[in-house]
Amino acid sequence: MLLDYFELNSNVMMHYFNSPEGIETLCSDMEVDHTDVRILMLAWKMKAEKQGYFTLEEWRRGLKALRADTVSKLKKALPELEKEVRRPSNFEDFYSYSFCYCLTEEKQKSIDTESICQLLDLVLGSQFRAQVDYFIEYLKIQSDYKVINLDQWMGFFRFCNEINFPDLSNYNPDLAWPLILDIFVEWMQAKQS
Repeated sequence: MLLDYFELNSNVMMHYFNSPEGIETLCSDMEVDHTDVRILMLAWKMKAEKQGYFTLEEWRRGLKALRADTVSKLKKALPELEKEVRRPSNFEDFYSYSFCYCLTEEKQKSIDTESICQLLDLVLGSQFRAQVDYFIEYLKIQSDYKVINLDQWMGFFRFCNEINFPDLSNYNPDLAWPLILDIFVEWMQAKQS
């Protein structure tokens, strides 16, 4: 069993999992690119706290939840994990987690817009392609926002779920939207005219 193996060989476990290089080795052994969204989903399932590292406790929790005791079984569990994450009851939590997981410094509360663009594409791109593409385009050309905070990140998720796109007919700027989304909508409306 994979857990027993790592418990008996803790030095191997530490090398294999408790470092970014170890995560890349795991990805290689599962034949999954380390930038694949399913690796972020795996981190979510393990409730991993630090990007690029899985502790023994996180590893155990994830393997137990996925009922996987080999790397091969872990790879086979990824499609079911993806289905689980994509359920509406789980996806908002995963979306929020993905932002928090990328906060790599202590007391960090925001992420630079370049990284946000990559994260949006990875996490939300398959569900809301048009919204993500336009928002990324906007983030790249605007100069007012260098970073995005969790409130803005979650606001964009709500925007994608609630606002008719691309006509934006039900967007009401008087409601409690982050200012960046008000400006994004103005930019979209100007672009459409």
